[in-house]
Amino acid sequence: MNTDLFEIIRTTRSMRRLKPDPVAPALLRQVLEAGTCAPSGGNMQSWRFLLVRDPAIKAAVAHWYRRGWHEKVAPGYRASAPPPGSSLDRFHRMLAAAEHLADHLHEAPVWIVPCLVGGTHGRTSGASIYPAVQNMLLAARALGLGATLTTLYLLFEREAEAALGLPPDAHSYAIVPIGYPLGKFGPVARTALEDVVFADRWGEQWTDC
Repeated sequence: MNTDLFEIIRTTRSMRRLKPDPVAPALLRQVLEAGTCAPSGGNMQSWRFLLVRDPAIKAAVAHWYRRGWHEKVAPGYRASAPPPGSSLDRFHRMLAAAEHLADHLHEAPVWIVPCLVGGTHGRTSGASIYPAVQNMLLAARALGLGATLTTLYLLFEREAEAALGLPPDAHSYAIVPIGYPLGKFGPVARTALEDVVFADRWGEQWTDC
């Protein structure tokens, strides 16, 4: 187990290639508890976490995920340049891993589907659920588990949420497949702070002195 917070943050890669080996319930409990330690608007804690192991449910939802990837998302990615902080080779490896996830999502041993119940679901709703997701991703990394946050299935939101069996007052915000990683954890590739941080006014160069 890795307990250095900043090392965990720097090495929490999106792990899209996962072994089918089951994950112990005690580890999943630790991941879920980390999620419920996150803040939410007004501390209302209107989150719900659907833990999916059922092969039939995973297969039904993964069908819509594959369609989203192959029909809508992959063509755009393949026509794009590498993102900041990445090389062409690394970008191609990421695309291959994303395609692997699209074709094998149903094989991940367990999914966590973070949802919100009640209220309205708009621009600020994510503030009450995505901090919980990030906590879970970091907890998974600390425990040696691979995971990734993906929302691609929401291109077919109605169909996918019906396959998940969600009630009318609940909406999902991601799928987090979890399992033991086939790859290795390592430093994430990101652009330099100086390219994304401004000082006081938009566009004003920031320095840390």
